[in-house]
Amino acid sequence: MERDDCIEYSLDAHHSEEEGVKIRKRIYFVTFLLTAITMVEVALGVWWDSLGLPHLMVQYSFIIMTLVKAGYIVAVFMHLGDERRPLLYLVVLPYSCFIAYLVFICLNEANTWMDSRILYNWLF
Repeated sequence: MERDDCIEYSLDAHHSEEEGVKIRKRIYFVTFLLTAITMVEVALGVWWDSLGLPHLMVQYSFIIMTLVKAGYIVAVFMHLGDERRPLLYLVVLPYSCFIAYLVFICLNEANTWMDSRILYNWLF
């Protein structure tokens, strides 16, 4: 017996097979790109000391690769890359300002802590 209260979603498809192939190709590309970046991060984390890389450079490369991965995830899998620019700025700008504020607070606190260590070095 066939139910008449269930929606047939295949009848509501709004794209052709060619567009579906393009969408799947884009998803595969992003998946392979994220996998490659993750493999580079893991390899860098395992072998950075034996390669003789500076620790600060490794830290900055981790931050940059993580931001690239987060950007691709937001753009592709959360469909934010297909939105209009004002909506994109409406979503991205507050987070960017918040991250800049956190960096400012961290640098300010680190500077204050270092000044305290220098000033009261005789106590430690």
